[in-house]
Amino acid sequence: MKKSIAHIPGRKQEDLEYLVKLILERIPQTQMIILYGSYARGDYVEYDQRVEFGIPTSYMSDYDILVVTHGIDDKTVGSKLDSIDHIYYKHPDLQTPVQFINEDIKTLNKYISDGRYFYTQIRAEGIILYDSGKFNLARKRKLNYEEIKQQAEEYFSEKYEYAHDFLHTAQYNYNREKYRLTSFLLHQATENFFYAVRLTYTLQNNKQHNLRKLIDSVRKYSPGFIQIFPCNTAEEKRLFELLKAAYVEGRYNPKFVVTPEDCQVLTQKVEALGKLVEQLCRKRLDEYGQMIGQEKTGKAGDG
Repeated sequence: MKKSIAHIPGRKQEDLEYLVKLILERIPQTQMIILYGSYARGDYVEYDQRVEFGIPTSYMSDYDILVVTHGIDDKTVGSKLDSIDHIYYKHPDLQTPVQFINEDIKTLNKYISDGRYFYTQIRAEGIILYDSGKFNLARKRKLNYEEIKQQAEEYFSEKYEYAHDFLHTAQYNYNREKYRLTSFLLHQATENFFYAVRLTYTLQNNKQHNLRKLIDSVRKYSPGFIQIFPCNTAEEKRLFELLKAAYVEGRYNPKFVVTPEDCQVLTQKVEALGKLVEQLCRKRLDEYGQMIGQEKTGKAGDG
């Protein structure tokens, strides 16, 4: 893993050094402190101010920090990190937000070894801010099909359930005549249905809210995606662009126009998407099951 934060401005380096000092003082069981996310990759936003929908807004990237421990329970670590949060934000010169997560070293190494996408990405892109030298991080290993199927089932269940939760909440808000909010919730349902497919087929995913990019990433698995969201006519394009824009504008733009009819048509499309996703993912899970049998038969033959 990388160890240099020289690409980060000096004042930000001081912030990170201060956070490392606080963590080590209050959590002596800390084995590693890893910076990940935009500040590790170098694509962070130091400060941006703009006017959106007539309202002045500002944005800056968070410091994303993984605290790796040994010999202390997660609940205690979480409580101590909350107290570090409180101390950090009391300092008048420290304005960049910080987001902590924590894992025990054994758990973290199992996640990395098993190829869990979030943790393997941290290992690939992260920067070590502190290392006790007592432990090494694992490497991703080749999974057998039984392990692949187990992970795929977990991911499918999680994202598919999220999608349906958003879909049900969209219907609730439609009945309340909250059409802009309904459009945002339909976007979130769509996003999670796409996530379910990507994770079931590849065990990999990255955070992506652009529905055009998401549909392009899964269209190879079925022509049904384009049949549900065709863009052959001006009206089809308008509806898809409305759903795509709803991620931001459905929440923040009071002038964003969404009609009850738009919500009805989009709800039908998202429901159809859910049925297609379930069909594709269950088919893929069945294929993994067949591969498990072939893998075991092959091993038995080798013996």
